[in-house]
Amino acid sequence: MRLTILGGGGFRVPLVYGALLTDRGEGRVTEVVLHDLDAGRLHAVARVLAEQASATGDAPRVTATTDLDEALRGADFVFSAIRVGGLEGRADDERVALAEGVLGQETVGAGGIAYGLRTVPVAVDIARRVARLAPDAWVINFTNPAGLVTEAMSRHLGDRVIGICDSPVGLGRRIARVLGADPKQAWIDYVGLNHLGWVRGLRVAGRDELPRLLADPALLGSFEEGKLFGADWLRSLGAIPNEYLHYYYFNREAVHSYQQAERTRGAFLRDQQARFYAEVGNRGTSALELWDRTRAEREATYMAENRESAGAGERDADDLSGGYEKVALALMRAIARDERTTLILNVRNRHTLAALDPDAVIEVPCLVDASGAHPVAVDPLPGHATGLVCSVKAVEREVLAAAESGSRATAVKAFALHPLVDSVNVARRLVEGYRAVHPGLDYLK
Repeated sequence: MRLTILGGGGFRVPLVYGALLTDRGEGRVTEVVLHDLDAGRLHAVARVLAEQASATGDAPRVTATTDLDEALRGADFVFSAIRVGGLEGRADDERVALAEGVLGQETVGAGGIAYGLRTVPVAVDIARRVARLAPDAWVINFTNPAGLVTEAMSRHLGDRVIGICDSPVGLGRRIARVLGADPKQAWIDYVGLNHLGWVRGLRVAGRDELPRLLADPALLGSFEEGKLFGADWLRSLGAIPNEYLHYYYFNREAVHSYQQAERTRGAFLRDQQARFYAEVGNRGTSALELWDRTRAEREATYMAENRESAGAGERDADDLSGGYEKVALALMRAIARDERTTLILNVRNRHTLAALDPDAVIEVPCLVDASGAHPVAVDPLPGHATGLVCSVKAVEREVLAAAESGSRATAVKAFALHPLVDSVNVARRLVEGYRAVHPGLDYLK
């Protein structure tokens, strides 16, 4: 089976390859094609993968190319993890937004809109190429903003594109661990949009254990989200929100913390990865050991500004292991081998959430088999969550409309309607600020 990884020179690609090395079953991935626009990054990642494979017999063969059509032909699965504009673009997204006093995070608020506006046209082009060159392939999308990009691609690929994210997986794992349950045996009632969802229940052997967690302040304060949001607020919600909702519930504090930081997250990763790619070519340096050290630092500093503003302290060691690569592997296994499983994924709504239309991409538990991912019926969200989900989905639709039409006015509308952008005038300045630093937004007229 052939897997093509778009963004194959990306820093997290070794996580995916490492997961593939653990799969010894029939019908496993035997060939990995890395595609990237940067040949130097491709070479660096290929070095890491070669060291990973050295200790494993019969490892998947790895090839690399900068030709997108060549990479797509013959693919059974396409894993999309591109970053349009690179980490320099992410740093610019944060800087322009913070200058206006609003959030610049890459998937939430102004930064997410800017990222989406320059990514959607590229993702749509990829979707059209897949439909033409590999019509039987399944596309697994991890490109951010994941829900928005998955929806853009679904307009050309239908249900053959599925979005994944590690945030719900990590959240469910932490809750189960605190409750003394095996995450593999727990049913997680999670619903929302990507980076905008809530765990409303965790069932073990038919019993919902979440009320026990919400009733125990000590348990609530013992894991990441409890420290981040505070026990009182979680009890008020009656649910455990995805960590990204901290940007909504504590927006003023988050923006202030980002403004006070020596460097934004994007600037930190830009500088860190520049060092990695520069050093990985040095003779005598183990590419894998260098990658491991760099990754550990990256994971330990994840959402550091939010944890600082909440007084949440350092991340727990168990939360430094990532997880999206395991979701990707489980998804591929389920489809390729008809190994039926349940995963939290980004898929078209159909009739799952009555407040949204059938084509809206949402993030919910899905039953996965050889025919794809099928969203599981869920109870309606409470009013406050429904309002937020509908508001953000409306913004996503304006982003898609702006990307399709090239309308600057529609782009302004997308920014202005977002709950974390507080002024039409700010929205106008954001569009002009982003157009000034991103050549990829020149299409907005």
